Formats: sequence, structure tokens, C-alpha cells
Amino acid sequence: MKFFLFLFQYITNPRSVGAILPSSQFLGDKMLETVDFQKSEYIVEFGPGTGIFTEKLLKKRKPSTIILLVEHNKTFYSVLKEKFKEEQNLFIINGSAEDIEQYAKEYDLPYADYVISGLPFASLPKEVSTRILQHTSNILKENGRFITFQYTGFKKGLIQQFFQISEVKKEMRNMPPAYVFSCKPYDKSIAEDRHND
Repeated sequence: MKFFLFLFQYITNPRSVGAILPSSQFLGDKMLETVDFQKSEYIVEFGPGTGIFTEKLLKKRKPSTIILLVEHNKTFYSVLKEKFKEEQNLFIINGSAEDIEQYAKEYDLPYADYVISGLPFASLPKEVSTRILQHTSNILKENGRFITFQYTGFKKGLIQQFFQISEVKKEMRNMPPAYVFSCKPYDKSIAEDRHND
């Protein structure tokens, strides 16, 4: 059922869905292996799709940790709302990751310890990707992490305009294989210099 739902959404919205198949459990584990759940108070997830990563986040988080999901696809949003309707401290938004600063204010998130992203930056317009990365860097805690996966290294340069990539791992058991980028914010002075160039 999940496969056909994902396939249909990819056929009708290829640029925003970005893949024919949902992410694998292996990719989910690799995406979250560096998350310190005991010290996390606020976690944001972009493009959760059918909730593969979300399920793992919910199992591992402290009960008090607030998780904010931002899903642009209305069908996936409806699936998530039904699937996680009993969860506490979980907020699900049908909207764009470009507006994350606005959502953070609305839901009283002073910052994000981690932003977990399933967004297909390679298929999004460059200006959209740029705004998402800029606004993500604005909400991320000083020692927080932005973790994203991509099917190619094509957008590595764009990501490096906003984050320092501290680690890249490849998950071959995903279909297609994916690169996991673990990123940390630049020092504020360095970030300002980079954006002023």
C-alpha cells in the first residue's frame, strides 16, 4: 500500500516527492545515528513523506522532546495526521520548509537541535533550496545539526554555502543508494562573511 501511494505521488509530483520509493529503514538508521536524543529538546523534520524517519524519531526521543514535521504534499500530510494522531508533543504542518522560521515562532520553538531533511534539493528550484537552507541555518542551535540525504553529490556546493559538512556517509542498501550529509552551522562571523561574498 505504502509503495503504491508513494509511486502515485511521485508520478503526479515528481519534483517535490523526488523518489519513486519511500526511504528504507537502513537509511533511516543512518540518518539518525548521530542524533543525541537525551540532549534534544526540539527536532524538526522536513519532507517526512509516509513517516519512515518520524517513526524512529518518536521511538527514540524523550517524551518531552517536541517534534515539528513540515510536509508539503497534502496526501502525505493526511497520512501523517492519521498515523500519528495519538502522539504527544508532535506537530504536523502542511506547508513549505521555506517558512520554517514562521512555524518555529507559531509553535514556540526557540531553536532546533536537529533538522532532519528528506527534501530532494536536486529537483527543487535553486531559489527554493537556497531559502530553505538559509532559514534552516537561522533556526538551528549553535551546536545543532542539519542532516539530509541526497541521491547524488550534486548539491553539496549549495549546502556548503550555509553549513559545514562534517561527515558524508553512503547507504548502499537504500533504493536508490543515498548520501547522508551531517552538517553543522558555521560560526556566526564566518557565516556572515560567506553570505556577503
